[in-house]
Amino acid sequence: MNTLKQFVPNKLWLSGFTKYFRALHSSSPNAFVEVHSPEQEVVIALGSNVGDRLHNFNKALELMNNSGINITRHACLYETAPAYVTNQPLFLNSAVRAATKLGPHELLGVLKKIETDMGRTDGIRYGPRPIDLDILFYGRFKVHSDLLTIPHERIWERPFVMAPLMDLLGSVADCDTVTCWHSFSGDSDGLFESWEKMGGESLIGKESMKRVLPIKRGLWDWSQRTSVMGILNVTPDSFSDGGKFVSVDSAISQVRLMISEGADIIDIGAQSTRPMASWISAEEELDRLIPVLEAVVRMPEVEGKLISVDTFYSDVVSEAINKGAHLVNDVSAGKLDSNMLRVVAGLKVPYVAMHMRGNPSTMQNTENLQYDDVCKQVASELYLRVKDAELSGIPAWRIIIDPGVGFSKRSEHNLDILTGLPSIREEIAKKSFAMSHAPILIGPSRKRFLGDICSRSAADERDPATIASVTASVLGGANIVRVHNVRDNLDAVKVCDAMLKQRRSCD
Repeated sequence: MNTLKQFVPNKLWLSGFTKYFRALHSSSPNAFVEVHSPEQEVVIALGSNVGDRLHNFNKALELMNNSGINITRHACLYETAPAYVTNQPLFLNSAVRAATKLGPHELLGVLKKIETDMGRTDGIRYGPRPIDLDILFYGRFKVHSDLLTIPHERIWERPFVMAPLMDLLGSVADCDTVTCWHSFSGDSDGLFESWEKMGGESLIGKESMKRVLPIKRGLWDWSQRTSVMGILNVTPDSFSDGGKFVSVDSAISQVRLMISEGADIIDIGAQSTRPMASWISAEEELDRLIPVLEAVVRMPEVEGKLISVDTFYSDVVSEAINKGAHLVNDVSAGKLDSNMLRVVAGLKVPYVAMHMRGNPSTMQNTENLQYDDVCKQVASELYLRVKDAELSGIPAWRIIIDPGVGFSKRSEHNLDILTGLPSIREEIAKKSFAMSHAPILIGPSRKRFLGDICSRSAADERDPATIASVTASVLGGANIVRVHNVRDNLDAVKVCDAMLKQRRSCD
Protein backbone atom coordinates (compact mmCIF):
# COMPACT_ATOMS: atom_id res chain seq x y z
CA MET A 1 0.00 0.00 0.00
CA ASN A 2 1.21 3.50 -0.74
CA THR A 3 1.89 5.45 2.45
CA LEU A 4 3.30 8.79 3.53
CA LYS A 5 3.92 9.33 7.21
CA GLN A 6 5.18 12.36 9.09
CA PHE A 7 7.91 11.24 11.47
CA VAL A 8 6.87 12.92 14.72
CA PRO A 9 6.94 10.32 17.51
CA ASN A 10 3.77 10.08 19.64
CA LYS A 11 1.97 12.79 17.60
CA LEU A 12 -0.83 12.43 15.07
CA TRP A 13 -0.18 13.32 11.48
CA LEU A 14 -1.53 16.88 11.34
CA SER A 15 -3.70 18.24 8.56
CA GLY A 16 -2.14 20.89 6.34
CA PHE A 17 0.84 18.74 5.42
CA THR A 18 1.20 16.60 2.31
CA LYS A 19 -1.44 13.90 2.38
CA TYR A 20 -2.33 10.89 0.35
CA PHE A 21 -5.92 10.11 -0.46
CA ARG A 22 -7.25 7.11 -2.28
CA ALA A 23 -8.61 8.18 -5.63
CA LEU A 24 -12.39 7.92 -5.44
CA HIS A 25 -12.85 7.11 -9.11
CA SER A 26 -9.85 4.96 -9.88
CA SER A 27 -9.85 1.46 -11.18
CA SER A 28 -6.73 0.69 -9.16
CA PRO A 29 -7.13 0.00 -5.43
CA ASN A 30 -3.65 1.42 -4.81
CA ALA A 31 -4.09 4.64 -6.78
CA PHE A 32 -3.63 7.89 -4.89
CA VAL A 33 -3.81 11.63 -5.29
CA GLU A 34 -1.18 13.87 -3.73
CA VAL A 35 -2.40 17.02 -2.02
CA HIS A 36 0.30 19.42 -0.91
CA SER A 37 0.50 23.08 -0.01
CA PRO A 38 3.28 24.00 2.42
CA GLU A 39 6.86 24.16 1.23
CA GLN A 40 8.98 21.21 2.30
CA GLU A 41 12.73 20.95 2.71
CA VAL A 42 14.23 18.14 0.66
CA VAL A 43 17.67 16.62 0.22
CA ILE A 44 18.73 15.46 -3.23
CA ALA A 45 21.94 13.58 -4.06
CA LEU A 46 23.76 14.14 -7.35
CA GLY A 47 26.15 11.82 -9.19
CA SER A 48 27.77 11.81 -12.64
CA ASN A 49 30.50 9.84 -14.38
CA VAL A 50 29.74 10.22 -18.10
CA GLY A 51 30.82 13.14 -20.28
CA ASP A 52 31.67 16.51 -18.73
CA ARG A 53 30.71 15.65 -15.17
CA LEU A 54 30.90 19.20 -13.87
CA HIS A 55 28.81 20.54 -16.75
CA ASN A 56 26.27 17.83 -15.94
CA PHE A 57 26.10 19.04 -12.33
CA ASN A 58 25.74 22.66 -13.38
CA LYS A 59 22.99 21.81 -15.85
CA ALA A 60 21.12 19.64 -13.34
CA LEU A 61 21.22 22.40 -10.71
CA GLU A 62 19.92 24.90 -13.26
CA LEU A 63 17.07 22.63 -14.32
CA MET A 64 16.17 21.88 -10.72
CA ASN A 65 15.99 25.57 -9.83
CA ASN A 66 13.81 26.15 -12.91
CA SER A 67 11.45 23.33 -11.94
CA GLY A 68 10.25 24.47 -8.53
CA ILE A 69 13.20 23.05 -6.56
CA ASN A 70 14.81 26.07 -4.89
CA ILE A 71 18.32 25.13 -3.80
CA THR A 72 19.42 26.68 -0.51
CA ARG A 73 22.57 24.78 0.47
CA HIS A 74 25.23 22.72 -1.27
CA ALA A 75 27.50 19.99 0.03
CA CYS A 76 31.15 19.76 -0.92
CA LEU A 77 32.11 18.15 -4.22
CA TYR A 78 33.64 14.67 -4.14
CA GLU A 79 35.42 12.58 -6.73
CA THR A 80 34.77 8.97 -5.80
CA ALA A 81 35.50 5.46 -6.94
CA PRO A 82 32.47 3.65 -8.42
CA ALA A 83 30.53 1.32 -6.17
CA TYR A 84 28.82 -1.97 -6.99
CA VAL A 85 29.89 -1.93 -10.68
CA THR A 86 33.55 -1.00 -10.35
CA ASN A 87 34.79 -1.13 -13.97
CA GLN A 88 33.55 2.34 -14.89
CA PRO A 89 34.87 5.93 -14.65
CA LEU A 90 35.18 7.87 -11.41
CA PHE A 91 32.10 9.70 -10.19
CA LEU A 92 31.49 13.22 -9.05
CA ASN A 93 29.13 13.19 -6.06
CA SER A 94 27.44 15.85 -3.99
CA ALA A 95 24.05 16.75 -2.52
CA VAL A 96 21.84 19.80 -2.04
CA ARG A 97 19.17 20.97 0.31
CA ALA A 98 16.21 22.67 -1.32
CA ALA A 99 12.70 23.91 -0.69
CA THR A 100 9.81 22.77 -2.87
CA LYS A 101 6.04 22.64 -3.00
CA LEU A 102 6.18 19.56 -5.21
CA GLY A 103 4.80 16.44 -3.63
CA PRO A 104 7.18 13.46 -3.25
CA HIS A 105 6.08 11.70 -6.43
CA GLU A 106 5.84 14.95 -8.37
CA LEU A 107 9.40 15.67 -7.27
CA LEU A 108 10.48 12.21 -8.38
CA GLY A 109 8.86 12.81 -11.77
CA VAL A 110 10.68 16.12 -12.21
CA LEU A 111 14.03 14.58 -11.32
CA LYS A 112 13.49 11.62 -13.66
CA LYS A 113 12.63 14.00 -16.48
CA ILE A 114 15.85 15.96 -15.85
CA GLU A 115 17.83 12.71 -15.98
CA THR A 116 16.17 11.72 -19.23
CA ASP A 117 16.56 15.15 -20.81
CA MET A 118 20.27 15.03 -19.95
CA GLY A 119 20.72 11.71 -21.73
CA ARG A 120 20.32 9.10 -19.04
CA THR A 121 18.94 5.77 -20.19
CA ASP A 122 18.00 2.70 -18.17
CA GLY A 123 21.33 1.00 -18.89
CA ILE A 124 23.03 -1.15 -16.29
CA ARG A 125 21.91 -0.74 -12.70
CA TYR A 126 24.62 1.21 -10.83
CA GLY A 127 26.37 1.63 -14.20
CA PRO A 128 27.63 4.78 -15.92
CA ARG A 129 25.27 7.72 -16.16
CA PRO A 130 25.50 11.41 -17.13
CA ILE A 131 23.41 12.39 -14.11
CA ASP A 132 21.84 10.55 -11.21
CA LEU A 133 19.39 12.40 -8.92
CA ASP A 134 18.11 10.66 -5.79
CA ILE A 135 15.71 11.99 -3.13
CA LEU A 136 17.33 11.29 0.23
CA PHE A 137 14.85 13.10 2.49
CA TYR A 138 11.50 14.82 2.05
CA GLY A 139 10.67 17.07 4.99
CA ARG A 140 9.88 15.07 8.09
CA PHE A 141 8.14 12.34 6.16
CA LYS A 142 8.64 8.69 5.37
CA VAL A 143 7.40 7.55 1.97
CA HIS A 144 6.81 3.96 0.87
CA SER A 145 5.31 3.24 -2.52
CA ASP A 146 5.97 1.03 -5.52
CA LEU A 147 7.98 3.88 -7.06
CA LEU A 148 9.62 5.64 -4.16
CA THR A 149 11.14 5.02 -0.74
CA ILE A 150 12.17 7.95 1.47
CA PRO A 151 14.55 8.10 3.26
CA HIS A 152 16.57 6.52 0.47
CA GLU A 153 17.16 2.96 1.58
CA ARG A 154 20.85 2.79 0.64
CA ILE A 155 22.08 5.96 2.37
CA TRP A 156 23.60 4.04 5.25
CA GLU A 157 25.86 1.85 3.12
CA ARG A 158 27.23 4.54 0.80
CA PRO A 159 30.08 6.79 2.01
CA PHE A 160 29.76 8.81 -1.22
CA VAL A 161 26.21 9.70 -0.11
CA MET A 162 26.87 10.03 3.60
CA ALA A 163 29.77 12.48 3.19
CA PRO A 164 27.70 15.05 1.23
CA LEU A 165 24.76 14.46 3.55
CA MET A 166 26.91 15.32 6.57
CA ASP A 167 28.11 18.46 4.77
CA LEU A 168 24.53 19.72 4.59
CA LEU A 169 24.22 19.81 8.36
CA GLY A 170 25.22 22.44 10.89
CA SER A 171 25.46 21.20 14.44
CA VAL A 172 23.57 24.16 15.94
CA ALA A 173 21.55 25.82 13.19
CA ASP A 174 19.92 22.59 12.06
CA CYS A 175 19.05 21.00 15.39
CA ASP A 176 15.48 20.13 14.31
CA THR A 177 16.65 18.76 10.98
CA VAL A 178 19.45 16.80 12.62
CA THR A 179 17.01 15.28 15.10
CA CYS A 180 14.69 14.27 12.29
CA TRP A 181 17.46 12.81 10.14
CA HIS A 182 18.93 11.04 13.16
CA SER A 183 15.62 9.32 13.71
CA PHE A 184 15.66 8.00 10.14
CA SER A 185 19.13 6.51 10.57
CA GLY A 186 19.47 2.81 9.97
CA ASP A 187 21.67 2.70 13.06
CA SER A 188 20.26 3.15 16.54
CA ASP A 189 23.19 5.45 17.36
CA GLY A 190 22.08 8.07 14.83
CA LEU A 191 23.41 9.80 11.73
CA PHE A 192 26.71 11.12 13.06
CA GLU A 193 27.60 7.82 14.66
CA SER A 194 26.73 5.94 11.46
CA TRP A 195 29.11 8.18 9.53
CA GLU A 196 31.86 7.71 12.10
CA LYS A 197 31.44 3.93 11.97
CA MET A 198 32.05 4.11 8.22
CA GLY A 199 35.30 5.92 8.90
CA GLY A 200 34.08 9.51 8.87
CA GLU A 201 36.51 12.22 7.90
CA SER A 202 39.36 9.67 7.71
CA LEU A 203 37.80 8.43 4.45
CA ILE A 204 38.36 11.79 2.75
CA GLY A 205 41.58 12.32 0.83
CA LYS A 206 42.01 8.67 -0.07
CA GLU A 207 42.01 7.49 -3.69
CA SER A 208 38.43 6.30 -3.32
CA MET A 209 37.05 9.66 -2.12
CA LYS A 210 38.56 13.12 -2.56
CA ARG A 211 37.05 16.47 -1.70
CA VAL A 212 37.71 18.68 -4.75
CA LEU A 213 37.24 22.20 -6.06
CA PRO A 214 36.54 22.65 -9.79
CA ILE A 215 38.86 25.12 -11.46
CA LYS A 216 40.33 25.65 -14.93
CA ARG A 217 38.37 22.70 -16.37
CA GLY A 218 39.94 20.41 -13.78
CA LEU A 219 39.50 19.29 -10.19
CA TRP A 220 41.79 20.55 -7.44
CA ASP A 221 42.37 18.51 -4.29
CA TRP A 222 43.70 21.34 -2.13
CA SER A 223 44.31 19.06 0.86
CA GLN A 224 47.41 17.40 -0.61
CA ARG A 225 49.70 20.38 0.00
CA THR A 226 49.53 24.09 0.76
CA SER A 227 49.37 26.31 -2.32
CA VAL A 228 51.30 29.57 -2.65
CA MET A 229 49.59 32.58 -4.23
CA GLY A 230 52.02 35.20 -5.50
CA ILE A 231 50.89 38.83 -5.34
CA LEU A 232 51.13 41.06 -8.41
CA ASN A 233 49.99 44.62 -7.75
CA VAL A 234 49.67 46.65 -10.95
CA THR A 235 48.93 49.78 -8.92
CA PRO A 236 50.81 52.98 -8.15
CA ASP A 237 49.70 53.07 -4.50
CA SER A 238 49.88 49.56 -2.95
CA PHE A 239 51.48 49.62 0.49
CA SER A 240 54.34 47.22 -0.32
CA ASP A 241 55.23 47.52 -3.98
CA GLY A 242 53.10 50.33 -5.39
CA GLY A 243 54.40 51.54 -8.75
CA LYS A 244 56.91 48.72 -9.28
CA PHE A 245 54.84 46.65 -11.70
CA VAL A 246 52.52 49.06 -13.46
CA SER A 247 54.10 48.50 -16.88
CA VAL A 248 53.42 45.32 -18.78
CA ASP A 249 57.13 44.49 -19.06
CA SER A 250 57.80 44.88 -15.33
CA ALA A 251 54.67 42.88 -14.48
CA ILE A 252 55.69 40.06 -16.80
CA SER A 253 59.16 40.00 -15.29
CA GLN A 254 57.70 39.70 -11.79
CA VAL A 255 55.32 36.93 -12.80
CA ARG A 256 58.20 35.04 -14.40
CA LEU A 257 60.19 35.38 -11.16
CA MET A 258 57.32 34.20 -8.93
CA ILE A 259 56.63 31.19 -11.13
CA SER A 260 60.31 30.27 -11.19
CA GLU A 261 60.27 30.41 -7.39
CA GLY A 262 57.31 28.02 -7.22
CA ALA A 263 54.09 30.05 -7.16
CA ASP A 264 50.95 28.02 -7.82
CA ILE A 265 48.63 31.00 -8.29
CA ILE A 266 49.25 34.53 -9.55
CA ASP A 267 46.87 37.04 -7.96
CA ILE A 268 46.63 40.22 -10.05
CA GLY A 269 45.20 43.35 -8.47
CA ALA A 270 44.74 46.71 -10.15
CA GLN A 271 43.20 48.59 -7.23
CA SER A 272 44.82 49.10 -3.84
CA THR A 273 42.78 47.98 -0.84
CA ARG A 274 45.22 49.26 1.79
CA PRO A 275 43.63 51.27 4.63
CA MET A 276 42.41 54.70 3.46
CA ALA A 277 43.15 53.92 -0.19
CA SER A 278 41.30 56.06 -2.72
CA TRP A 279 38.83 54.16 -4.87
CA ILE A 280 39.14 54.10 -8.62
CA SER A 281 36.34 53.22 -11.04
CA ALA A 282 35.88 49.83 -12.64
CA GLU A 283 36.86 51.39 -15.97
CA GLU A 284 40.18 52.68 -14.63
CA GLU A 285 40.83 49.36 -12.92
CA LEU A 286 40.25 47.55 -16.19
CA ASP A 287 42.59 49.93 -18.02
CA ARG A 288 45.36 48.91 -15.61
CA LEU A 289 44.49 45.21 -15.41
CA ILE A 290 43.62 43.96 -18.88
CA PRO A 291 46.90 44.69 -20.72
CA VAL A 292 48.83 42.90 -17.98
CA LEU A 293 46.37 40.01 -17.75
CA GLU A 294 46.42 39.44 -21.51
CA ALA A 295 50.22 39.37 -21.48
CA VAL A 296 50.36 37.01 -18.49
CA VAL A 297 47.90 34.57 -20.06
CA ARG A 298 50.15 34.33 -23.13
CA MET A 299 53.26 33.44 -21.09
CA PRO A 300 54.43 29.83 -21.66
CA GLU A 301 55.48 29.66 -18.01
CA VAL A 302 51.86 30.12 -16.89
CA GLU A 303 50.84 26.74 -18.30
CA GLY A 304 49.57 24.66 -15.38
CA LYS A 305 49.29 27.67 -13.06
CA LEU A 306 46.18 29.51 -11.87
CA ILE A 307 45.44 33.20 -12.37
CA SER A 308 43.33 35.08 -9.87
CA VAL A 309 41.84 38.56 -10.22
CA ASP A 310 41.77 40.64 -7.03
CA THR A 311 38.77 42.97 -7.35
CA PHE A 312 35.44 43.93 -5.78
CA TYR A 313 33.86 45.05 -9.07
CA SER A 314 31.63 42.62 -10.97
CA ASP A 315 32.38 44.35 -14.28
CA VAL A 316 36.09 43.73 -13.74
CA VAL A 317 35.38 40.10 -12.90
CA SER A 318 33.38 39.55 -16.10
CA GLU A 319 36.09 40.98 -18.32
CA ALA A 320 38.97 39.31 -16.45
CA ILE A 321 37.42 35.84 -16.61
CA ASN A 322 36.68 36.40 -20.29
CA LYS A 323 40.37 37.25 -20.81
CA GLY A 324 41.64 34.11 -19.10
CA ALA A 325 41.58 34.51 -15.29
CA HIS A 326 40.47 31.40 -13.41
CA LEU A 327 39.18 32.62 -10.04
CA VAL A 328 37.93 35.71 -8.22
CA ASN A 329 39.46 37.16 -5.04
CA ASP A 330 37.00 39.63 -3.51
CA VAL A 331 38.03 41.45 -0.32
CA SER A 332 34.41 42.51 0.24
CA ALA A 333 32.74 39.09 -0.18
CA GLY A 334 30.18 40.77 -2.41
CA LYS A 335 29.32 43.71 -0.14
CA LEU A 336 30.75 46.47 -2.34
CA ASP A 337 29.01 45.48 -5.57
CA SER A 338 25.46 44.17 -5.45
CA ASN A 339 25.95 42.32 -8.74
CA MET A 340 29.11 40.48 -7.73
CA LEU A 341 27.60 37.24 -6.41
CA ARG A 342 25.18 36.90 -9.31
CA VAL A 343 27.95 37.51 -11.86
CA VAL A 344 30.32 35.01 -10.25
CA ALA A 345 27.53 32.43 -10.08
CA GLY A 346 26.91 32.84 -13.80
CA LEU A 347 30.60 32.54 -14.64
CA LYS A 348 30.90 29.31 -12.60
CA VAL A 349 34.37 30.08 -11.27
CA PRO A 350 35.82 29.71 -7.75
CA TYR A 351 35.24 32.64 -5.43
CA VAL A 352 37.41 33.82 -2.54
CA ALA A 353 35.11 35.49 0.01
CA MET A 354 37.07 37.58 2.50
CA HIS A 355 35.95 39.04 5.83
CA MET A 356 36.00 42.80 6.08
CA ARG A 357 33.86 45.32 7.89
CA GLY A 358 33.13 48.53 6.05
CA ASN A 359 35.30 49.25 3.02
CA PRO A 360 39.01 50.02 2.54
CA SER A 361 38.38 53.66 3.48
CA THR A 362 36.44 52.87 6.67
CA MET A 363 37.61 49.41 7.73
CA GLN A 364 40.01 50.72 10.40
CA ASN A 365 37.44 53.06 11.94
CA THR A 366 36.86 52.50 15.64
CA GLU A 367 33.39 51.03 15.16
CA ASN A 368 34.75 48.37 12.78
CA LEU A 369 37.45 47.26 15.22
CA GLN A 370 35.19 46.15 18.06
CA TYR A 371 35.29 42.40 18.77
CA ASP A 372 34.46 40.36 21.85
CA ASP A 373 35.78 37.14 20.29
CA VAL A 374 37.38 37.87 16.94
CA CYS A 375 37.54 34.28 15.66
CA LYS A 376 33.92 33.60 16.58
CA GLN A 377 32.63 36.86 15.12
CA VAL A 378 34.73 36.67 11.94
CA ALA A 379 33.45 33.14 11.37
CA SER A 380 29.84 34.18 11.95
CA GLU A 381 30.03 37.27 9.73
CA LEU A 382 31.91 35.43 7.01
CA TYR A 383 29.36 32.64 7.04
CA LEU A 384 26.56 35.16 6.38
CA ARG A 385 28.39 36.34 3.26
CA VAL A 386 28.95 32.77 2.13
CA LYS A 387 25.29 31.97 2.74
CA ASP A 388 24.33 34.87 0.47
CA ALA A 389 26.77 33.55 -2.12
CA GLU A 390 25.14 30.11 -2.02
CA LEU A 391 21.65 31.57 -2.33
CA SER A 392 22.92 33.54 -5.33
CA GLY A 393 23.97 30.31 -7.02
CA ILE A 394 27.63 29.87 -6.03
CA PRO A 395 27.87 26.29 -4.71
CA ALA A 396 29.83 25.65 -1.54
CA TRP A 397 32.25 23.60 -3.64
CA ARG A 398 33.39 26.76 -5.46
CA ILE A 399 33.99 28.89 -2.35
CA ILE A 400 37.31 29.68 -0.65
CA ILE A 401 37.19 31.61 2.64
CA ASP A 402 39.62 34.25 3.88
CA PRO A 403 39.37 35.60 7.47
CA GLY A 404 40.80 38.92 6.29
CA VAL A 405 44.04 39.41 8.22
CA GLY A 406 44.76 43.16 8.31
CA PHE A 407 41.26 44.18 7.23
CA SER A 408 39.18 45.81 10.00
CA LYS A 409 41.46 44.17 12.57
CA ARG A 410 43.89 45.39 15.23
CA SER A 411 47.24 43.66 15.75
CA GLU A 412 45.86 41.45 18.54
CA HIS A 413 42.96 40.43 16.30
CA ASN A 414 45.32 39.42 13.50
CA LEU A 415 47.38 37.32 15.89
CA ASP A 416 44.25 35.62 17.23
CA ILE A 417 43.22 34.74 13.68
CA LEU A 418 46.64 33.38 12.71
CA THR A 419 46.60 31.01 15.67
CA GLY A 420 42.83 30.45 15.67
CA LEU A 421 42.01 28.94 12.29
CA PRO A 422 40.77 25.69 13.90
CA SER A 423 38.37 27.78 16.02
CA ILE A 424 37.12 29.57 12.91
CA ARG A 425 36.43 26.26 11.18
CA GLU A 426 34.72 24.94 14.30
CA GLU A 427 32.50 28.01 14.55
CA ILE A 428 31.50 27.82 10.87
CA ALA A 429 30.71 24.12 11.35
CA LYS A 430 27.96 25.11 13.78
CA LYS A 431 26.14 26.55 10.78
CA SER A 432 27.44 24.56 7.80
CA PHE A 433 29.73 21.55 7.80
CA ALA A 434 30.34 22.03 4.08
CA MET A 435 31.70 25.54 4.54
CA SER A 436 33.83 24.44 7.48
CA HIS A 437 35.64 22.16 4.99
CA ALA A 438 36.24 24.96 2.44
CA PRO A 439 39.82 25.88 1.59
CA ILE A 440 41.13 28.72 3.77
CA LEU A 441 43.29 31.46 2.28
CA ILE A 442 45.49 33.57 4.56
CA GLY A 443 47.21 36.79 3.44
CA PRO A 444 49.43 38.31 6.17
CA SER A 445 52.27 39.23 3.82
CA ARG A 446 54.24 42.34 4.86
CA LYS A 447 51.25 43.85 6.63
CA ARG A 448 51.54 46.71 9.07
CA PHE A 449 50.85 44.70 12.22
CA LEU A 450 54.01 42.67 11.50
CA GLY A 451 55.96 45.89 11.18
CA ASP A 452 54.53 47.11 14.48
CA ILE A 453 55.51 43.91 16.26
CA CYS A 454 59.01 43.76 14.77
CA SER A 455 59.70 47.50 14.50
CA ARG A 456 60.04 47.30 10.72
CA SER A 457 58.62 50.42 9.12
CA ALA A 458 59.54 49.39 5.56
CA ALA A 459 57.15 46.78 4.15
CA ASP A 460 59.87 44.89 2.27
CA GLU A 461 61.72 44.32 5.56
CA ARG A 462 58.85 42.26 6.95
CA ASP A 463 59.49 39.02 5.05
CA PRO A 464 60.89 37.10 8.07
CA ALA A 465 57.83 38.13 10.09
CA THR A 466 55.63 37.05 7.17
CA ILE A 467 57.29 33.63 7.16
CA ALA A 468 56.52 33.24 10.87
CA SER A 469 52.87 34.12 10.35
CA VAL A 470 52.61 31.84 7.31
CA THR A 471 54.08 28.99 9.35
CA ALA A 472 51.50 29.44 12.09
CA SER A 473 48.72 29.60 9.50
CA VAL A 474 49.71 26.43 7.66
CA LEU A 475 50.13 24.46 10.87
CA GLY A 476 46.68 25.73 11.88
CA GLY A 477 45.00 24.57 8.68
CA ALA A 478 45.47 27.21 5.98
CA ASN A 479 45.36 25.76 2.47
CA ILE A 480 46.53 28.79 0.47
CA VAL A 481 48.95 31.53 1.52
CA ARG A 482 49.08 34.85 -0.32
CA VAL A 483 52.57 36.37 -0.28
CA HIS A 484 54.92 38.82 -1.99
CA ASN A 485 58.09 36.79 -1.44
CA VAL A 486 57.35 33.41 -2.99
CA ARG A 487 60.73 31.72 -2.61
CA ASP A 488 61.23 32.05 1.14
CA ASN A 489 57.60 31.49 2.05
CA LEU A 490 57.46 28.39 -0.13
CA ASP A 491 60.33 26.92 1.87
CA ALA A 492 58.37 27.55 5.06
CA VAL A 493 55.28 25.98 3.52
CA LYS A 494 57.20 22.86 2.46
CA VAL A 495 58.52 22.36 5.99
CA CYS A 496 55.06 22.83 7.47
CA ASP A 497 53.52 20.39 5.01
CA ALA A 498 56.19 17.83 5.87
CA MET A 499 55.47 18.27 9.57
CA LEU A 500 51.74 17.83 9.02
CA LYS A 501 52.33 14.72 6.90
CA GLN A 502 54.51 13.27 9.62
CA ARG A 503 51.87 14.04 12.23
CA ARG A 504 49.19 12.27 10.18
CA SER A 505 51.39 9.22 9.69
CA CYS A 506 51.75 8.92 13.45
CA ASP A 507 48.03 9.25 14.19
